[in-house]
Amino acid sequence: MSDFVAAPRMEQARLVLDRLRANMRETIRGKDGVIDLVLTGLAAGGHVLLEDLPGVGKTTLAYSLARSMDCTFSRIQFTSDLLPGDVTGVAVYDETMRTFVFKPGPVFAHIVLADEINRATPKTQSALLEVMDRARVSVDGQTHAVGSPFMVFATQNPLDFEGTFPLPESQMDRFLLRLRMGYPDPADEREVLRRARGGYDAIALNPVASREEVLELQALVGEVFVEDTVLDYMLRLVGATRAEPEFRHGVSVRAGVALRQAAQARALVAGRDFVLPEDVAALALFVFAHRLAPLRPSGAPAEDTRAVEAALRRILAEVARPE
Repeated sequence: MSDFVAAPRMEQARLVLDRLRANMRETIRGKDGVIDLVLTGLAAGGHVLLEDLPGVGKTTLAYSLARSMDCTFSRIQFTSDLLPGDVTGVAVYDETMRTFVFKPGPVFAHIVLADEINRATPKTQSALLEVMDRARVSVDGQTHAVGSPFMVFATQNPLDFEGTFPLPESQMDRFLLRLRMGYPDPADEREVLRRARGGYDAIALNPVASREEVLELQALVGEVFVEDTVLDYMLRLVGATRAEPEFRHGVSVRAGVALRQAAQARALVAGRDFVLPEDVAALALFVFAHRLAPLRPSGAPAEDTRAVEAALRRILAEVARPE
């Protein structure tokens, strides 16, 4: 493998990303930074958790991404009575064949929108664990691959809301990035009010990227060059979380690998075939925060999240970046 990506492949990746970005901007107003983070997650081949208040555009963002690609798409509305088999699929008895036949669930798609994932019970949430980690489902001793690319785009309401169940740490660790939408600026919100014609089901976008182009984009990420000094910077950040007295524990090895992959993807989204320290610093909060917990929880999830993010920002300010 060469240190740098060949120019024609870089140019093709740039064109694909530009088309996706422009298409998503048709429905997502004033959130270019969020769009780029979502494209970073897609390029890295990771899953994205979008946590925010209801009604700020989380589902619309996921729909915009899915409908911008010529890939299969499914949406799962998570509720308290949703069963694991409703997500992964079940084996049913076929009278004509006199045997059990697997009927795939909605998780068998290239892009899966898990809407309001934290409204389901922990048992149903855990049904996503294997498929998020290994892109396959095991039912009755049989393994079924879901295909590639495969991306879970999950939305959740703040944990302080009634009727929500916190995601277990093992599942949170499967998400590459945790993002927030936030409210739009007044000018962008005015445009939303002017153009709104219905819910996200009314989104009319044509695919601008093929499945093959998405797979090539993801393959290129692994070829983006990471200098040793940048790797050392990542390791210092990882080590700082493990030495931080305010955290119950530091980030895992998986989290360090996730940061490297995300930084490579961010460089590609920015049109570069090499990672800068700024890529690492810009993503550390989105990659690490949901994998950490305070040593002394306050009992208020939103307050705990703010405390973790404040400590991470302090770590980012204290750990020296490479020159």
